[in-house]
Amino acid sequence: MDNDAERQLREQLLAAFGKADFPVEDQMRLVPALPDGPLTTFEAGDRSFTAMELAAEIGDYQSFPYADAESLVDDVVDAMQAEGML
Repeated sequence: MDNDAERQLREQLLAAFGKADFPVEDQMRLVPALPDGPLTTFEAGDRSFTAMELAAEIGDYQSFPYADAESLVDDVVDAMQAEGML
């Protein structure tokens, strides 16, 4: 993924997850922050992913609890890269 697409994805993830009530203990605590719940869509270049897809694909990479949105987003992007999703 090019840097512009990664930057855009990070911005989308931060905008959505930044509204969560931190610290968050598990994935379910993030759902109320998402504008369309688990069906919230994130775009990365020519690909898109729902929050539900991300949770299913990269959940094992996450290290809850998260104290802030930035560390959560860092782990999401790293996991997506490790899984070849980006």
